[in-house]
Amino acid sequence: MKFTVDRDVLADAVTWTARTLPNRPSIPVLAGVRIEASTEGTLSLSSFDYETSAVSQVAADVAESGSLLVSGRLLAEISRSLPAKPVEIAVEGSRAVLTCGSSRFTLLTMPLEDYPALPAMPPVSGTIDAHAFAEAVSQVTVAASRDETLPLLTGVRVEVDGETITFLATDRYRLAVREVSWNPATPGLQATALVRARTLSEVAKSLTSAGTINVSLPTGTGADIVGFEAGGRRTTSLLVDGDYPPVRRLFPESTTTHAVVSTSALVEAARRVSLVAERNTPIRLEFSEGQVVLEAGQGEDAQASEAIEALLEGESITTAYNPAYLTDALGVVGKEFTRLSFTHGTKPSVITGQSSLDAAEDDAFRYLIQPIRFAG
Repeated sequence: MKFTVDRDVLADAVTWTARTLPNRPSIPVLAGVRIEASTEGTLSLSSFDYETSAVSQVAADVAESGSLLVSGRLLAEISRSLPAKPVEIAVEGSRAVLTCGSSRFTLLTMPLEDYPALPAMPPVSGTIDAHAFAEAVSQVTVAASRDETLPLLTGVRVEVDGETITFLATDRYRLAVREVSWNPATPGLQATALVRARTLSEVAKSLTSAGTINVSLPTGTGADIVGFEAGGRRTTSLLVDGDYPPVRRLFPESTTTHAVVSTSALVEAARRVSLVAERNTPIRLEFSEGQVVLEAGQGEDAQASEAIEALLEGESITTAYNPAYLTDALGVVGKEFTRLSFTHGTKPSVITGQSSLDAAEDDAFRYLIQPIRFAG
């Protein structure tokens, strides 16, 4: 095998393909990236760890077709460090020789016969705008659990109902839901899947440059793979196993008190005040006519307070939140103004966004946050 490829093209493709390689693979070949060169002028780079697969196809000048398997992370590091010149890779016996300008590297190849076959891409279920997908994923994954001892909650539930696709995630203390329009391949399509939050985040970040993303969801009994494809890249992932809890019912049927605040002003105030909040201590918000007062710290500890403008509908109310959970929500609300809706200061609050102070709320994104009881 022998081919020549642009340095930036190779570095980008190898880095993307190798991004999910395991640090401690169960068998050595799983640390490799497989490269297949076709006489049609394409390189196909792939990785697979029995859970997640990634394939990237790029153009190259192929002198001799063939395949090789080399350490993915090492090749990524080398390709990123090369000078801005064409890269030639050729197989010589059990080694791959990489030449770029005056730089030359010799890499030991791995046995291709030991490498597992990649899973087949499921049929395309529909397409979604890449930027709309990235925004929706960023809004919900902040609420997914990072606790691997609760694998069910590290996933994002994806629900398809015709032309609407809904993403849900919770870690038991907060819940994020985002609805977005998409183009189903079959009218009236109904499907659900529980996808790893980190998989969705990686796909959203790496495929944003594409105009649209092909989404493949399991629709048959026993299907357990989800797939995404755009711009010559495709990835598949095993679904998280288990039944997701019925979280939608956690949202209150109605709310009696509403406050609208400038998102940027609330973010900045919350970050400043929370500087004195010790770990696991809340930030307190007291809403009254025309303002909200944020406070943190108590007793002999450091204390802070700040008042900012707020439009209040209903009775004055006081509540308290985990500072990180609050700023996570404000960071992804995506609107100039944030609306907080309450039934009681000690019951879950609903955060949504709106484009102006007197505009209607945009409930396509909703974030439910559990208050923390505070002293006094």
